[in-house]
Amino acid sequence: MTQQRSGAGGGRRGGGRGRFYARRKVCGFCVNKVKHIDYKNIDVLKNYVSDRFKMDARRKTGTCSRHQRALASAIKRARIIALLPFSPAHTGVYAAPRR
Repeated sequence: MTQQRSGAGGGRRGGGRGRFYARRKVCGFCVNKVKHIDYKNIDVLKNYVSDRFKMDARRKTGTCSRHQRALASAIKRARIIALLPFSPAHTGVYAAPRR
């Protein structure tokens, strides 16, 4: 009696399914031919900040390196003049209990 191996292969010798290749992300700023990322445009900047108000990485958002640098400085400027919060504790949406 042969024993079946568990896993994605399903017992087949070749390993089963082929590899999964994620579709390459494209820079949304390059597609829309954006020349300047405005720090006052909060609706755009919020898309590139996580729920914990950390800047999302290029791997996650798909922005090119040029636009990622401009995006980072725009987010930092918006934080300095209080258009974007630094942390969830600054929003009022989430306030961690103090101990």
